[in-house]
Amino acid sequence: MSNRITWILLTFVIAVSVSASADEWRKNYSITGKPDIHVDANDAEIRVYTADRKDIETVVITQGYRIGTGGVSISERQVGDRIELSLHTPNFHVFSFGFHKSVRVELNIPRQADLDLHSGDGNISAENLNGKITLRSGDGNIRVDSGKGSFTLESGDGRIEGRDLEGELRAETKDGAVRINGVFTDLDLRTGDGSIDAEARPGSKMASGWSVRTGDGNVNLGLPDGLSANVDVHTGDGHITVDFPVTVESGFALRQNAIRGKINGGGQVLEIKTGDGNITLRRS
Repeated sequence: MSNRITWILLTFVIAVSVSASADEWRKNYSITGKPDIHVDANDAEIRVYTADRKDIETVVITQGYRIGTGGVSISERQVGDRIELSLHTPNFHVFSFGFHKSVRVELNIPRQADLDLHSGDGNISAENLNGKITLRSGDGNIRVDSGKGSFTLESGDGRIEGRDLEGELRAETKDGAVRINGVFTDLDLRTGDGSIDAEARPGSKMASGWSVRTGDGNVNLGLPDGLSANVDVHTGDGHITVDFPVTVESGFALRQNAIRGKINGGGQVLEIKTGDGNITLRRS
């Protein structure tokens, strides 16, 4: 009996020690041009901070895992101005006895940088980005606060938020809401199941067709007064409200759940569709 109790106590101590452990890894990279940063974070959270700096600092912070053999493994390399960082979190589980287990990647980078970041099951947040930006999460939320460039934001099962963005934006989630605002030249917003609330502010221009689609949810889209477009608006089960005068396309019968025509003389195609929800096209 005493041996059994000793074994149980030893197991408990080991489990608590592993679960409570915290670790940190960091490395700085010197660059000469515009950085090109690629991160595969496994299931870790990713946070990006920008500042007036010329180097790149990468930090991995764990709770409940050790970094190294038997724990979170990290591989990295630098080729010129390209930085590659890859994490692997062990998939075995021990009883955590209430201790939180997490892995977080923090990137401290210059204001001008290209990013390609991926997490399998973690949130991604960033601020003040300028460049070609690709952020993907399999099952986490994505948020970008301010930036200029080309943005691709994808989540398998999370919400997407973008604030004060400028340039091209493609955002897609299979199961979550989309909330964005900014000055855009290209816009492609999609969700399989969620609402879309977007505002294209004054200065936005349609360099090509825009598309806003949800399988099940309301769409609320703000447009500047002077924007010209050919609109194609349809809801499977809902109402449409448009704050702009629309010249209805010849031969198209105006219906409660569909509008096809021109605003401000027409231009590139603006497609807005929902399978089940209301659509509001308003002035921004």
